Amino acid sequence: MIRVGIGGWTYEPWRGLFFPEKLPKTKELFHASRRVTSIEVNGTFYGTFNPKTFRKWFDETPDDFIFSLKAPRFAVNRRVLGEAGPSIEKFFASGVGELKSKLGPILWQLTPFKKYDADDIEAFLSLLPKNIEGLKLRHVLEVRHETFLSKDFIAQARKANVGIVLADSPKYPLLADLTSDLVYLRLQDAQAEIETGYSAKSLDKWAALARLWARGDEPEELPLVAPKTHKLASRDVFVYFINGAKERAPAAAEAMIRRLSE
Repeated sequence: MIRVGIGGWTYEPWRGLFFPEKLPKTKELFHASRRVTSIEVNGTFYGTFNPKTFRKWFDETPDDFIFSLKAPRFAVNRRVLGEAGPSIEKFFASGVGELKSKLGPILWQLTPFKKYDADDIEAFLSLLPKNIEGLKLRHVLEVRHETFLSKDFIAQARKANVGIVLADSPKYPLLADLTSDLVYLRLQDAQAEIETGYSAKSLDKWAALARLWARGDEPEELPLVAPKTHKLASRDVFVYFINGAKERAPAAAEAMIRRLSE
């Protein structure tokens, strides 16, 4: 399964580019979920939602749609991650289970200033629940400090079956090591002067890599910290165009979807 999408669905500059000019704001999720195959929800990072909201999202989207949720900042914007237990419990008690089959990976994004601390990471990973209300949970961790380019960190993530976000970003290190049964890409280097954000050559490259990962293979051209084969028969791949020139994100996602359907 390869899913391609954007971050959120409420962004005024998308009107006229992605959304029809006169589309009611209440119809934006309906419209977006029929143009891309997944959405990473960033609102859950900033505030707490309720079961009614998650049920509404479930009802408005196609049967095979997937939401990835960005975990709350109260859990990750802290000096000691191992003390995040109450914030994690509150998040999962807020009603995320109402997304049912449409609940995808949970993204835990650390601050750019958070350095690798093996004991703290071990404690944090142990806090991440494996299921909720009968739903299997899958987690991905986005680290943004170069100290995480560590074989020990890779080993911890593999042991916990937690994915590491591969971020295509000019600001943060690229970590392409596979550590779980999914691959999670956040493509953050879109250029405003390109209609699709990424060039045709770049989109071709990422589409080819997505197919390769989905087959369970590992690309040879990306640098690995701990080049131990993490072979599986197949993997789910999630590709999000986010940040960078955000106004170009929908066009980039749709261009990627077209490539993957060829």
